[in-house]
Amino acid sequence: MLLESVPNISEGRDLTIVDACVTAAEGAGARVLHRTSDPIHNRSVLTMAGGYYELREAALALTQVTVERIDLRTHAGVHPRIGALDVLPFIPLRNATMDDAVRLARDTAKHIWERLRVPTFLYGEAATTALRRNLAHVRHGQFEGLDTRFELERPDYGDIAKHASAGAVAVGARDILIAFNVELASDDIRLARSIARRLRERDGGLRTLKALGLRLGPGVVQVSLNVTDYRATPLYRIVELIRTMAAQAGVAVLRSELIGCLPYDAVEASAGYYLGISPTEEA
Repeated sequence: MLLESVPNISEGRDLTIVDACVTAAEGAGARVLHRTSDPIHNRSVLTMAGGYYELREAALALTQVTVERIDLRTHAGVHPRIGALDVLPFIPLRNATMDDAVRLARDTAKHIWERLRVPTFLYGEAATTALRRNLAHVRHGQFEGLDTRFELERPDYGDIAKHASAGAVAVGARDILIAFNVELASDDIRLARSIARRLRERDGGLRTLKALGLRLGPGVVQVSLNVTDYRATPLYRIVELIRTMAAQAGVAVLRSELIGCLPYDAVEASAGYYLGISPTEEA
């Protein structure tokens, strides 16, 4: 079977750390397909593929690098995070089912605690409670709020509040997701947050869409998006909705940004929309 994993690492400035994570993952047998780093988010995202045991050992190897080399007590970035390795999802691909991805997520989460003493929360399809299906809940309060939070709820694996420097890891199983951002020419973080709130599913917006409003720097704010069903919510529709909402406030879209990989048909749909070509047309 073939599965994919998309680890999100809380380091986007020191690329030697990201290099070490890639080397560790590949040394354990996974194939790293793509990597991207963002210094403002202070976050890096890897896309890697492999069999069950290759991905598990790759995840453990790169987790060890993050534990040894990332200290969240001195970490700062605009993206929410609870851990040095913040999020670790598994996605079924060829000859793999969601049950396989859930089994792999739970197995890996258990080994992260047993080998590295970093507590883990299970989310998405691997969640053990309905509330933890939502990654936003798992990451609520971020690294700094873990001690308080652990007074109310315990992780799925681990009997300590948090690892002192590495925090905790959210380990999950899910379908293919597109991480996609749209930047606006504005200093108004309230506008970005308002657009995110109007768009995202949990506040009554588009189904299968998650969104945050973030400030990137002078004159730039961002609507940061996770598109969990790109067929139901195509990228061009999201961009044009954001463009319309921003224009109502007199603000222009600067650019869009893809984080990681995406399916070819998601590109084809958006290209077809902007070129005015229907899927049935041929050159």
